[in-house]
Amino acid sequence: MQFNPIEALKHQLDTLCDTAKTGFVRLNTPCQVDGLMGWLNRQSVYPRLYWHSRDADAIEYATLGAVNVFDSLAALEADLAVLAEIGGQQPNYFGGMAFDPGTPGWEHFPACHFVLPRIELQRHQGGATLSLNLRFDGRCPTAEIAQARACLDALVEEQPLPCLQPHVYQREDRPRQQEWAAWVGKVTNPDHLMHTPKVVLSRETCLTTSQTPNPWALLSRWQAGAADCFQFGVQFEPHEAFIGCPPERLYKREGQHLITEALAGTTRRGRDTPQDQMLAAELLADKKNTLENQCVYQQLLTQIEPLAHQVHMGEAHIVKLRSVQHIRRLIHAELHSNVTDQQLLSALPPTPAVGGVSRESALAFIRQHECHQRGWYSGVFGRISHASSDLAVTIRCAHIGQKAIRLYAGAGIVAGSQPDEEWRELDTKIADIMSLLGMG
Repeated sequence: MQFNPIEALKHQLDTLCDTAKTGFVRLNTPCQVDGLMGWLNRQSVYPRLYWHSRDADAIEYATLGAVNVFDSLAALEADLAVLAEIGGQQPNYFGGMAFDPGTPGWEHFPACHFVLPRIELQRHQGGATLSLNLRFDGRCPTAEIAQARACLDALVEEQPLPCLQPHVYQREDRPRQQEWAAWVGKVTNPDHLMHTPKVVLSRETCLTTSQTPNPWALLSRWQAGAADCFQFGVQFEPHEAFIGCPPERLYKREGQHLITEALAGTTRRGRDTPQDQMLAAELLADKKNTLENQCVYQQLLTQIEPLAHQVHMGEAHIVKLRSVQHIRRLIHAELHSNVTDQQLLSALPPTPAVGGVSRESALAFIRQHECHQRGWYSGVFGRISHASSDLAVTIRCAHIGQKAIRLYAGAGIVAGSQPDEEWRELDTKIADIMSLLGMG
């Protein structure tokens, strides 16, 4: 990025000093940028967040810093309501939630954490826009402007991302395959299936090394082969990051129109088109996989129907990703006029695609048996605003520290699940990033 956009924002900030200030103010200027992750990687301001929806015309976002931080859905919803009542410009909030707020998470990843960013870089079909966000209600205007200026002063020009260097990794799976097989046996026991027809069991694959790769370089490479997926990255502090390319949408809301989906049931990709089509047809006809998808959409319908006056579910179809194929059913709903994102985020996650059915009994099994902490894996990440929201389920992800990368994968265990097949499915789900790390 060239520095003239920063000077343009500083000029707007000077002009703002002479005007009355209330509520939320966003200052914008067009800019040129080659790569949002290359820009993010160069900055010294935290947190650093990246978000790109899977929709073809989606805006790509990179954000720095925080004007406000919200560690509860109630606080976020209250802020949305205050600014909606004031009127005028409305902000974007970015952040996420843990899979199970009732269990210990990761040190720097609270159970719920959304930010109103100080700096917002957007790339869209018409070009790119650099924005500076300010809040004036309940704040000293002089101090707020000074903090905004300091953040602008800290910005530096983007540079190309570093190359991914080969590393030697030591792999450890948690649980190991024998213990995994025992878990699957417990879930598929007829007595257990009577009250819990589906449990999504997960595995943590820990790769230790002397030095982990740059998270933004890794995400950029991963993104190149994941065009049909969401892409996100989070850095709350310099030596830890959470990145991913999840295929699953939690929900998209435009006004009171809601889109969500049941994404469950998996097979591998074929070596050529005929085999690929044969595997897809077998997946749609497979009883075990259709049952897994059915568990998800029935539970979603149960959760959505009290919040909507109209619900429609589409036909099952196949989604083809680089290494796997999934069964997907889209669900459209017209929400009641008073339904908020807080209500949706209180009702929908964790979805049956990452937790199970019934939710509480599946979560109880997961809490009892899984030794690793899921944290934000299989949780939520995305963007929320007054007019629209778009959030993904954080699967196909990597938690990166200074000496280790932790990869996560889960499989829905239902009647008919076979331990060896489900274990292979876990390997297939992490195959893309393993290949980027030189372990494929």
